[in-house]
Parts: sequence; C-alpha cells; structure tokens
Amino acid sequence: MAVELKGLTKRSENYSQWYNELVVKADLAEQSAVRGCMVIKPYGYAIWEKMQRQLDDMFKATGHVNAYFPLLIPKSYFTREAEHVAGFAKECAVVTHYRLKKDEDSNEIIVDPDAKLEEEYIIRPTSETIIWSTYKNWIKSYRDLPILINQWANVMRWEMRTRPFLRTSEFLWQEGHTAHATAEEAEEEAEKMLHVYGEFAENYMAVPVIRGVKTANERFAGALNTYTIEGLMQDGKALQCGTSHFLGQNFAKSFDVQFLDQNNKLDYVWATSWGVSTRLVGALIMTHSDDNGLVLPPNLAPIQVVIVPIYKNAEMLKQIDTKVECIVNTLRNMDISVKYDNADNRRPGFKFADYELKGVPLRLVLGGRDLENGTIEVMRRDTLEKETMPMEGIETKVKDLLDDIQKNIYKKAVEFRNSNIYKVDSYDEFKAQIEKGGMILAHWDGTTETELRVKDETKATIRCIPFEADEESLTPGVDMLTGKPSARRVLFARAY
Repeated sequence: MAVELKGLTKRSENYSQWYNELVVKADLAEQSAVRGCMVIKPYGYAIWEKMQRQLDDMFKATGHVNAYFPLLIPKSYFTREAEHVAGFAKECAVVTHYRLKKDEDSNEIIVDPDAKLEEEYIIRPTSETIIWSTYKNWIKSYRDLPILINQWANVMRWEMRTRPFLRTSEFLWQEGHTAHATAEEAEEEAEKMLHVYGEFAENYMAVPVIRGVKTANERFAGALNTYTIEGLMQDGKALQCGTSHFLGQNFAKSFDVQFLDQNNKLDYVWATSWGVSTRLVGALIMTHSDDNGLVLPPNLAPIQVVIVPIYKNAEMLKQIDTKVECIVNTLRNMDISVKYDNADNRRPGFKFADYELKGVPLRLVLGGRDLENGTIEVMRRDTLEKETMPMEGIETKVKDLLDDIQKNIYKKAVEFRNSNIYKVDSYDEFKAQIEKGGMILAHWDGTTETELRVKDETKATIRCIPFEADEESLTPGVDMLTGKPSARRVLFARAY
C-alpha cells in the first residue's frame, strides 16, 4: 500500500518525530495491538532479511553453526547466576498458567486457576541460562570443545518506553553462545566477533563505528568484559549497535559445566555470547536518511534500482517494456535487485516521491524521447542528482553508481561522526558540549562513583574505552570532574 511523503517532519524541527513518522511512511513498521511491540512490515523485514543473510554468512565463515533453543526458560535457571538475574529482573515477562477457560458466571474467557504451573517460566530476555543448562549435557572432554553456536530468535524485555526498532518489548536478533577450553580462546572469540560486527556495520550498513570495551558498570549482566561498537546518529546521540561478551566461567559454574582437560583434570568451561538485533534497522535509518525519506546503502537495499516508464499510450509503453526487459534481465544476472514499475494505477510523480521516500538507491526513467535518442534518465538517491545517460551499457554504469553510492554515504557518515567528536578537559566544558550533542573524549579516574555522578548530572554515559586512539588520548591526565589521575581519555555521549 502506497503512502504519501507529504507531512514528513523535518529533522531540524523534531528529530524524534521525524524518525517515528519515517518508519511508518516508508512502510517499515507500525505499532501493534500488543503494548510496546511492533509489526515489521514487508519492506522493513526485507531490510532485516538482507542483514540477517549477510551476517549469517559471516558467522558461518568463522566456523559457527545455527541451532535453536526454547523460548521459555525455567525461573529457577535465572536464580543460579545472581548478577545475570539482577540485570534482567525488571524486564522479565513471566508465564504462570498454561490454560484458559470460559467462566460459567460471566461467560468470559479467564485464566484457569487450576492450571497454575508448578514452576513459572521466563520468556527469554536472552538465552545464556537455557543454553548453558543444555551445554552441560554436551560437554565432557576438551575434545568436545569449542562449541560455536548461533541462534536467530525473538526475545522479550518488558520495556517501559519504546520506539520502533530502537527499543521494543519484543525484538528479533541473533545471539551467539560459544564454549571454550581456555580463557585466552574465549577472549579471542569475543573480540573476533566484535570485529565481525564492525566489518558488517561499516562495509554493508555504511555506518562508521567505534570499537571498544565497556566499563565495569556498563557490562552485560554476568560478563567479565563487554566489547561494543558505537555509532553516532544525526541528532548527536550515540547508539550501541552490537556487543560481544567474555563471560569467563560464570555460567559454567552456575550450571556445573566441567570438562576433562588434556592433563585429565576437571575444569570449568569458558564462555562468550554476542548479539545484534533489529535495532540495526534503526541505526540505518538515523545514520543516513534525510528530510525526503530513507537513504539506504545499496548493499542492504531491498530494491537497488527502480525503473519507471513515462508514456503517452499503450503502444509507447509496449516499446518501453521491450527495452526495459533487456536491462532488467542483465541487471538481475549481475545480482542487482531491480523493480520495473509499469503499473498504471499511480502517476510517475507519485512513484518518484514514493521510491525516494523508501530510499531506493537508483531510479531510472525511460520515456518517448529517450526511445528516440537511445538515452535514459538516472537519479541517485544519496545526492538527488539527475543525469541523462546513453542506454547502451547502462547496466555497467548502474553497477558503478551503486558502488559509488555505497562509498559516498559511508564517507558522509564518517565525516559527520569525526566532526562531532570533541576533546574536553574541564567539567564545565563537558556539560556545555554534551547539550550540543556528539561524542566527547575526556579523562576519567576509573571509578564507578565518578561515572555514575556524570550520568546523573548530565545523562551522558561512558560508551566505551576505544581500542584505537591517538597519542594524545592515550596520554595520562586528570579526571575532568574529580581531578584525580586518569590513565587515558574515554568516550562519553548521550545515547539511545
């Protein structure tokens, strides 16, 4: 069903409203009848499918295989890892009964009080507990390791404030769960998968990210280390785009998962987990899109090229159809997704606006004069530039343009991100800059007390301690707030 561009709020007027409207108007998703949950519509789901397909290939290239574990987790499993349960307790949805019945007095459908579960179940907010209870049955010896498993699934976290794709009570994701014989191997796995995420974000999403490690206060519940990729959205807020966790032996000890090592001694298994979600669709929208609608990177666009005919009569359309058929077939043979929209229920101008709104990277237009001259009009979504080109060899030109668009929107995002990273040395300067947005590199004394005070007073958090930094950022200094010694600068921002 087509939607109209008219009425899309400008980003400069109300960024949040612009985002919410664009999600709906571009046919990506809509609110559902279930509080905090969204319906992902076919166009939005097609973007997620392309993300999923590429990530799945990358996971398998690094030796991982897919499996599936239950949606419901026994409540008792959560109590085995105290830090883990504390981290998710407020977000857990609990299943207490297994049957409904018709009330004889009111004739209403009610929960059958006689169908109360002996043990309640948690709808998974994440799957560490159910997976590690299973791994206990799979792992006996070092020969059973490593286990490298990924799961594509939905999870439930009962969020109080939601926004489509960015934060919903139910969302789609993948979660990797691996088991290793040594701490070194597990740490290497956690960092490797973070770099897989970074490569995907930059090479496919065209989203530049900063890779780093979280502070102790910001770690995943139950992890010894959490690694992250952080992007900067156009409104100056950071977005955590993916995380990877070194879990140590915490979950192995909670579920008594031991193995005989090469010296025939019992030891607990070392673990990692890592995940990205449909939040990446939100990152894609907020990094590239503009006041005209979505701007999609060609590598993830469901439709990379749309062709629209302009004709006066059926005979002219027939001639255009014949020309376009050859172009479409050639492009598809080049693995380029193309749509030829010759439907007569919408005028060309409406189609132009609709495909611009939906972020289709390239639009080709073919009319009667083009038939005479052997030309075709080409418009690229990233710059809105139009050019009339020879029809002959247009397929090769299209491929080159798609490659250039991918590079250009990444370059634009990098320039925006880099121009909005600031170094500050005083707390007054920090408080002034954080109100303007962007990422801030500042010294921190390493204490959770200082970190929480900054968060409480400014709503800014330490996004990560970056892996890569210039020499000045790695030079010791003093904390901007306490004046205590600081080993290096860390990355602060307000975040989604």
